[in-house]
Amino acid sequence: MAGADVEAVWRIESARIVAALTRFTGDFALAEDAAQEAVAEALVSWPLGAPANPAGWLMATARRRAIDAIRRRAALQDRYALIAAELSEEPEETDEIDDILALMFISCHPVLSPEARVALTLRVVGGLSSEEIARAFLVPVPTVQARITRAKKTIAAAGVPFELPAPGERRERLGGVLSVLYVIFTEGSTATTGDRLLRPDVAYEAIRLARTLAALLPGEPEVHGLLALFELTAARFPARTDPDGSPVLLEDQDRRRWDFSAIHRGLASLARASARGLGPYGLQAAIAATHASAASVEETDWDRIVVLYEALGRIAPSPVVELNRAVAVAMATGPAQALAVVDELIATDRLPGSHLLPTVRAELLTRLGRHPEARAELELAARLCTNQRERSVLLRKAAALG
Repeated sequence: MAGADVEAVWRIESARIVAALTRFTGDFALAEDAAQEAVAEALVSWPLGAPANPAGWLMATARRRAIDAIRRRAALQDRYALIAAELSEEPEETDEIDDILALMFISCHPVLSPEARVALTLRVVGGLSSEEIARAFLVPVPTVQARITRAKKTIAAAGVPFELPAPGERRERLGGVLSVLYVIFTEGSTATTGDRLLRPDVAYEAIRLARTLAALLPGEPEVHGLLALFELTAARFPARTDPDGSPVLLEDQDRRRWDFSAIHRGLASLARASARGLGPYGLQAAIAATHASAASVEETDWDRIVVLYEALGRIAPSPVVELNRAVAVAMATGPAQALAVVDELIATDRLPGSHLLPTVRAELLTRLGRHPEARAELELAARLCTNQRERSVLLRKAAALG
């Protein structure tokens, strides 16, 4: 069995293993370390002879590593006997579900920085290595390792228990978990830096985690809303770049290349999310669904999209939502009214340093025939943009305006 096979098993089983070890040892950092040691041992021993039950082998080896670590802690000798007995028992299925949920909530705990939440979630829930996380977010491997180490120390210092949040705070804490998955997916769907527009592997990891969460919490509409948003957005990935990786704008995409299986999955998730009214992620999914169901940009129901953005702005107001509403208004009623919305965002300085604002303003000015102003906005957007692929598109559009 090759290293890739070990990594594949670990990716699937990591959350279950770390969660079970955390519950039984009461030590999140110890559990994660023991699991990583088991993977390292598998990389050495499995090529010489693969176990019949790879997941069971990883769990058993990680348990032994955890027991060894506890034995070495002289102050915990009495506790070791109890823990060792507990570790010899298989967890019940219902406990396992709660354990994986608890692991997600710990990884996204509000005592952690946003960067630490992302890194820890990908590491202990997603099963990604530090190298994979660093490659996904274009940061040095030591930076990722330091974030994970600090996160584990912070959790220990804060005395964060390995348990599900109380019912009264669970909905609020769930929002934190969803926001972490949203950050991961967004980085995959439009990379903030580097020479690639898309990082599909990052986006698909977020989808995998969202599917896991939806299976564990089938009664939470916003979980299904988030999954629907991911599926419907990812459905357009095959058409969003040309063969050399250059971005292809929505109006130029060959919609025959969209992933219609993903669209069907997304619409099914959206239907589940709609059962008790749509939240912020569900509304964004409804917008994505409107795009997915249209044969072309011209045939898109832009009036519906404007209404959906207005609803989103009422329950989750942000300058990005307002900017996207302006784009929809431009398509529904023309650029002049949309330009007023954009200029109001500029006047209130609500998106400082973002390339999105001058990009949209340039498009509106172009449609109004104000080409010199549009070119200046595109050049500004190119200076602010940190993604090389997007920047090249902006500069080409500026040059085309003369």
